[in-house]
Amino acid sequence: MDNRVRIFDTTLRDGEQSPGASMNVEEKMIVARALAKLGVDVIEAGFAFSSPGDFEAVRRIAHEIEGPVICSLARAKAEDIDAAWEALKGASRVRIHTFISTSDIHLKHQFKLTRAEAKKRAVEMVSRARGYVEDVEFSPMDASRSEPAYLYEVIEAVINAGAATINIPDTVGYALPSTFGALIKDIRDNVPNIGRAVISVHCHNDLGLATANSIAAVSNGARQIECTINGIGERAGNASLEEVVMILKTRRDVLGLDTGVNTTEIYPVSRLVSSITGIMVQPNKAIVGDNAFAHESGIHQDGLLKDKETYEIMRPESVGISRSTLVLGKHSGRHAFRSRLKELGYDLTGEDLDKAFDRFKCLADKKKEVFDEDVEAIVQDEVLRLEMPDRFRLLKLNVRSGTDTQPVAEVEMEADGKAMKEKVSGDGPVDAAYKAIAKITGTRSTLLKYSVTAITGGTDAQGEVTVRLQEEDHIVLGQGSHTDIIVASAKAYINALNRLAYKKKEKRENLSGL
Repeated sequence: MDNRVRIFDTTLRDGEQSPGASMNVEEKMIVARALAKLGVDVIEAGFAFSSPGDFEAVRRIAHEIEGPVICSLARAKAEDIDAAWEALKGASRVRIHTFISTSDIHLKHQFKLTRAEAKKRAVEMVSRARGYVEDVEFSPMDASRSEPAYLYEVIEAVINAGAATINIPDTVGYALPSTFGALIKDIRDNVPNIGRAVISVHCHNDLGLATANSIAAVSNGARQIECTINGIGERAGNASLEEVVMILKTRRDVLGLDTGVNTTEIYPVSRLVSSITGIMVQPNKAIVGDNAFAHESGIHQDGLLKDKETYEIMRPESVGISRSTLVLGKHSGRHAFRSRLKELGYDLTGEDLDKAFDRFKCLADKKKEVFDEDVEAIVQDEVLRLEMPDRFRLLKLNVRSGTDTQPVAEVEMEADGKAMKEKVSGDGPVDAAYKAIAKITGTRSTLLKYSVTAITGGTDAQGEVTVRLQEEDHIVLGQGSHTDIIVASAKAYINALNRLAYKKKEKRENLSGL
């Protein structure tokens, strides 16, 4: 049997049916180009009959996108089949995908058809589609809840009518991997002409089993998987393209199956679809989540630094992510901390390393994640403090503010040993204070981040302010604490400006030594 699994991407059709994920024609074109670059075999571009926008998207994608087969969905109705053909005709590689349900619960309550009537319509519409195109796919909707003997009967009839792909949908995500795999095997064993068609599967994720069911299906002879980028789709979504593709790639030793997907494009396409649809990828999402290749545990970080294979079964580069991330937090160990220090240019040993690591652990208990600027601030405070004299020092700060008063800050500072004073208004007391400080120091830096944290409880709590500043290629962190949050804010800003001045001085000295 062929060991190639075709990847049928339905992000632009089923994925778009996620609430709020609707895309216009231009957005669909952008995604379609990315899917072609990714190397999927089939793009289901939309449901041509459903709207003028979908019709135009199917038409343009079919005529402008090269590489994949371009498919339009169509109900088992003549007007749907005709609309699909009108959108596809004239393009080189096209498919019509038609469907009708085969489960008794759907036929009775939704379609109001008998089994015989549903089978007759399926055959007629496959024949109609086959009159337009050579490549016809048929789906017996809700197949996993259909009576097996009737399901086999319908499949045999539509293959005789010209269907080249038989897609078995787990429409409501009801199947288990064992039962769905067995269903695929039973179809192969009980449909006499199944050898004339490719078996496809379309699994929904209502029980979180869409990917597992898809893998069970190909393990039992299916050779096409219908899936979406990031697993988006109706209700809980579809089988995730990135998951099924990377399972087949990573566990080829067991499954012996391949795809034609360029896996290094997976992460870029994931981010593209997320940005266009507005559906964010959860951090712990397999393959493409922010945490998929991020490690915080000290044991894991230590192993990873020694050998990538200790805690990574695939390389981040293989899916288009530049590298793994060692997240510095309260679970990180000395090995990871020292490794990050070296990346930042600090080779600490002995007592210096001990002091810096102890300070890091204390900080990590307060913060969810410790950033590079935090690490640099620790080193500068604990190890390099004597080398970093303060250019700027706060002497006095008075602020006037209120509901009917323009906020004004009067700041007195010492700059390079000289006392200076400025009085400036602003949008708020902190803004006014920062404008006065900026005027005194002449800084050209940009404020990237401003955050306030209460160190203790109660109305008299001491507040800690953290700021992040950038000037040219320098990014620094500044911190200040005080029971008056405006004073704490000024101290944090001045602390950052002193660090920035030190970095600039250090850079000049390094350049002069070249």
